[in-house]
Amino acid sequence: MPMPPPKASTEGPRDRQVFHEMGQIVRALEARGPQPVDELRSLVGADFWEGDRFESALAFAIADGLVHRGPGGVISPSG
Repeated sequence: MPMPPPKASTEGPRDRQVFHEMGQIVRALEARGPQPVDELRSLVGADFWEGDRFESALAFAIADGLVHRGPGGVISPSG
C-alpha cells in the first residue's frame, strides 16, 4: 500500500538546519533573557547566516511556542 502524501503546510519547508538555528535562538534567550530582535540577531551571529534564515528560524520558534514576542517586539523564551 502506498504511503499517503505529506500534510499540506502553510509554514513552508523546514530543513535540519532550521531546527539547529531555532535551538540557538532559544539557548541565547535562556542564557541572556528577553532581547530586542536586533540584539538577538547579534547574539546568535545571524549576520553570518544565509539570506533570511534568522527570520525563518525566529518565525518557526514563535509558531512552535518556543519563544514569544512581547511588548515592544522583545523576544522572550516561553515557559
